[in-house]
Amino acid sequence: QGGPGFGASPPICGLGLGDSSSWAGKALSRGFKRIVLMDQRGTGKSSPITKQTLQNRFPDLFIFDDPDEGGSGFLLTKDQTIDQLQIAYPDQSKSVVTALKESVDFLSCFRADNIVQDAECVKNALLMVPTIGSESKPRPWGAALGQSFGGFCLMTYLSQIENPPKVCIFTGGIAPMLSSCDDIYTSLWEAVKERNLRYYDKYPGDIETVKKIVRLLLSDPPALPSGGSLTARRFLQLGVSLGGSPASFASLHSLLTTALVEYGGCDGENQEEFSRAFLKFMDSVQPFDNHPLYFLLHESIYCDGPKSSPANWSAHRMFEKISSIQPEYDFEFTSQTNSSDHRPTLFFGEMIFPWMADGDYAELSGFGMKALAHAIAKKDDWGQLYDAEKMRLALGDGWKSKATAAIYFDDMYVSFDACMKVTKRGGPMEKCKVWITNEYQHSGLRDDGEQVFDKLLGMAKGSIQTPS
Repeated sequence: QGGPGFGASPPICGLGLGDSSSWAGKALSRGFKRIVLMDQRGTGKSSPITKQTLQNRFPDLFIFDDPDEGGSGFLLTKDQTIDQLQIAYPDQSKSVVTALKESVDFLSCFRADNIVQDAECVKNALLMVPTIGSESKPRPWGAALGQSFGGFCLMTYLSQIENPPKVCIFTGGIAPMLSSCDDIYTSLWEAVKERNLRYYDKYPGDIETVKKIVRLLLSDPPALPSGGSLTARRFLQLGVSLGGSPASFASLHSLLTTALVEYGGCDGENQEEFSRAFLKFMDSVQPFDNHPLYFLLHESIYCDGPKSSPANWSAHRMFEKISSIQPEYDFEFTSQTNSSDHRPTLFFGEMIFPWMADGDYAELSGFGMKALAHAIAKKDDWGQLYDAEKMRLALGDGWKSKATAAIYFDDMYVSFDACMKVTKRGGPMEKCKVWITNEYQHSGLRDDGEQVFDKLLGMAKGSIQTPS
């Protein structure tokens, strides 16, 4: 499952089980007896991580969150750091520093290296205990399917578990283990721009609509029912959906048509304001408030040991760098251009930013969450996730596992070039059979799961000769 930060789709209501209704239905029709949909630790029903659960576990981290509550008398400014607070409030700051270290250590246990250990525990709990005196043999999973971040976890499985799944199926999930975090985001920003341009090619009238919305939000960002704020930059995060299903373009266009309502001004001129329906939708459609791991740990998935740490807000830093050179990335600039300038204002992609903890999202903001986010971003001692030699051994001829992968040529979330470096001859995943396609976007497994799964399983079994 993608993310990190999201649980598995629930059967029936979120994942059809008919033969041709989803990948799961196809798997059952192809002879698999059981399908385990595992909520990764911290998601779904696996002790989910939210701001509320963090407050309950680490209350001292949030001491400074409500400076006026209970007459505490804390006087904090927006950008005050813990080092500055240690001078004014030494006792409370000491408690916060301790809680901050404990919470960073705690959340560091929610990455792929521990997720695959959880998967092994789940497998062992489900399998029948060998009878006394019987020979103990390895009993790996029959197959594992990794979509997006789930594929990253499968690569960790191949790297760290002695007996990985017999068949590993990747859909949009080849981890870019040979590329730096900054290089990855430089590539992804280019992919996001291309996807934006395709959107505007389909809906050219939205160029001016988006510019108008961004101008209004830059001037006066409205408060949202949850307590967050609809800033221009938060609005542009709607672009995270553009690399998804075939309906993603139409869905965004439909939303934009509901954004503004007109009313007569005192001077007789029509005025515009944001519709309440649009504001309520914006409050609920973006996942970060309810799934803070998506914000807190997203960039850490690219930190493969100390050599590639810290991430240090890589997507944000690369955006600042690119937009300083190419002004078409600068939304404050493009939104102010006149109607004769056809350069659109670009939506963002699957990127996280430090400003998300500055009030844009209520459940990510406050002193405690902001301190936690920055501490994780600066963490420089992440553990190793991948082992190239062990992956080669696991996938070697006649060895433990077989692997197939759908790599989407136009993928807006996972760098195509970085994937190819990993799977090319000589790469750690060179034995993985690769199907490269632009027929699907990153959401191919959701949009046409039975066909995608059937093809990849056939490739693994040798009944489908791809690559030819």
